[in-house]
Amino acid sequence: MVMPRSAERGLVVTLWRVEIDLPRSLGYFGGLWLAVTLGLVEPPLALFIAAVPVLRMLGKANLSLPWRFVSGVVSGAAQPIGGAEAERTVRLRDPEEEAARAVEMARATERGQRIRAARSAGRPRPAGTS
Repeated sequence: MVMPRSAERGLVVTLWRVEIDLPRSLGYFGGLWLAVTLGLVEPPLALFIAAVPVLRMLGKANLSLPWRFVSGVVSGAAQPIGGAEAERTVRLRDPEEEAARAVEMARATERGQRIRAARSAGRPRPAGTS
């Protein structure tokens, strides 16, 4: 994953498992506050917009299926019409893309197995295991 420039400069705060990019967050939430203050956006819409990053984050955590489902619904509702990710909600299957993903998954599995074998080769095995 590519880190934003502010992360490179140490402007990211980490609280437990949550990383907050301060400049981007101030711009995002400050812009929402300004839009509500100027009457450009109604407060309920601004609350939804502000909640989207948090609710999307829930889909990435190791949470239960209902939380991940809610995250997916909110993520879909937040997609701009015709936006770059909008085509992912309903799409045609691409056999070539699926094959490429399968090949990449196989390569990653092989790399993982080699790493696991290398790590276990350096450790003595407990008695009674093969």
